[in-house]
Amino acid sequence: MREYTVTYLFNNQSRTHTFELNQPGLPDHDAALHLLALHLGDAENGLIMPPADATPEQILEQAAIIGITRIQVA
Repeated sequence: MREYTVTYLFNNQSRTHTFELNQPGLPDHDAALHLLALHLGDAENGLIMPPADATPEQILEQAAIIGITRIQVA
């Protein structure tokens, strides 16, 4: 398992979260998916999450609509 620290803005407020994942890297769009699940995972409306076949750009666009921007992975 590897730890990834993600810094980002959520509704224009700076946030940091650490994910422990079993994968060799964490691209920004994958981080966006994890952040969407973190912030909205218990939302009743499944339409908030991007579709399974979404491109990286579409995932980042959906995150921005929800208020998750400026994602940086370390």
